[in-house]
Amino acid sequence: MTPVRYRVLHETRYDYGSLVSLSQQQLHLSPRVLEWQQVEEQRIDIEPVPTWRRDGRDAFGNPVTWVAFHAPHEMLFIRSMMTVAVTPHLPKVLEDSLPWEEVRDRLAYDATDPLPEDLDATRFLFESPHVRIKHELAAYAADCFPPDRPILVGAKALMAKIFREFTFDPEATTVSTPVLEVLENKRGVCQDFAHLMIACLRAMGLAARYVSGYLLTRPPPGKPRLIGADASHAWVSVYAPGSQQGGSDWVDFDPTNDLLPDTEHITLAFGRDFSDISPLRGIILGGGGTEPDVAVTVVPLDEEEIPEEMLDEPDSEADEA
Repeated sequence: MTPVRYRVLHETRYDYGSLVSLSQQQLHLSPRVLEWQQVEEQRIDIEPVPTWRRDGRDAFGNPVTWVAFHAPHEMLFIRSMMTVAVTPHLPKVLEDSLPWEEVRDRLAYDATDPLPEDLDATRFLFESPHVRIKHELAAYAADCFPPDRPILVGAKALMAKIFREFTFDPEATTVSTPVLEVLENKRGVCQDFAHLMIACLRAMGLAARYVSGYLLTRPPPGKPRLIGADASHAWVSVYAPGSQQGGSDWVDFDPTNDLLPDTEHITLAFGRDFSDISPLRGIILGGGGTEPDVAVTVVPLDEEEIPEEMLDEPDSEADEA
């Protein structure tokens, strides 16, 4: 159960093209402390220096930073650097999870004497801005959930089905592409596949949440790691009481890669869908509407030398659980 330690650098730059007179932003760029994930160091640097800044937690318990700029500026640069340790946390036996119908019934509106953890999970049971609940979605997932199938076995089958039948295509969708359009065209990116799997699970009466974070990628043999070549990632967490994944009743699934996330996935935040935990979200007055330049680098500390660009030591500002 030795943890794997990572240094992560996430840089975002906006060149607005014209002056922005006022701006307010919400940042989900600090990793979440979990039973299997510890934050050793964390730092967020911002240029220009915000007029106002506050660090806290959102409605889901995720670390969040709010900033405001009251002076005119033409660019915004945000640099998040962190050191995180991730411990192995795969569930022991998927077949030992509860039948999916039992979990569904525990979450139903007419359930008697619901447990506190069941009530908490119902926040992730209903429609949200990017997730619809439609008969087409339940029909797509139905063959993965025959009677009495353990919920984690069914979730794994649904994950594999999406991986098998959908094509990764960065040009096929945008952040606002409806989940039913993704289902029809069977193309998209990790965000789309996560939203689709969540929508299917919720359509079956099961609770599922959207997880944002980073996935370790490895350079080709003999090639150096390229700074900024990685990207943010998204996957799904399914409510499966009694599964005990790292002491949690939630178990993660990655439909983009058809695997259960373990030590190569680094969790930032979770919410109902992408809109709850977008890395950077806000409003500006002015500017030219330029898209941001984003660069992410994930380096395992125990396997590789740290590139010079990531040697700036962050302050010890890890959030407490």
